[in-house]
Amino acid sequence: MDIKKEVGKQLNSVNKGRLLKGVVSSDKMDKTLVVLTDRYKKHFKYKKRYKVSKKYKVHDEKNEYKKGDKVIIQECRPISKEKQWKVVNKVD
Repeated sequence: MDIKKEVGKQLNSVNKGRLLKGVVSSDKMDKTLVVLTDRYKKHFKYKKRYKVSKKYKVHDEKNEYKKGDKVIIQECRPISKEKQWKVVNKVD
């Protein structure tokens, strides 16, 4: 299975959870990253596409990703109050 092709889709029963692609915007917390993801929406009346950004707190067990890295994140069980995502791998 190619992870990069599966971004935005639901995975099979073994690896449940959505995959998203984003950029690390903060790595100051221990074992936690803030990942900024972008998506495009279409305005219902004017039909113009506009960008919507959202920040996710993501679990990084080994503190191996730095600010500016492009990563793929996966939805998982709640790790803390605000963390329900983990890093899958880095995008080149």
